[in-house]
Amino acid sequence: MTREELIEIAEQVYGKCDWHGDALNHLEQLAKLVVEKEREAVANWSMHKGFATGHGDTIVDMLDELEWQVAEREREACAKACEEVIFKVKPTYCVVAENCVKVIRARGQE
Repeated sequence: MTREELIEIAEQVYGKCDWHGDALNHLEQLAKLVVEKEREAVANWSMHKGFATGHGDTIVDMLDELEWQVAEREREACAKACEEVIFKVKPTYCVVAENCVKVIRARGQE
């Protein structure tokens, strides 16, 4: 959060003021603590659900990493569903299912 954004939020809450010196420093410290607490909450949720938090320094970084991991899990689940079909159908249909598995997994490499 930029200093200007912080002042804008403070003015929405407290009205127009001359935000400078100690008052602005205190607001910045408060904002940093709030952001860190929110980041920690996202990290804890991600880890509790079995996702890695990556090296995200911000919540946005962590959400980007989470989005990638969710998509990867979905692709793998689809590929496994196709593999199950391979084992249940006649050999002539296996080529189609095998190609589906390859195409689904290849999407994660893009």
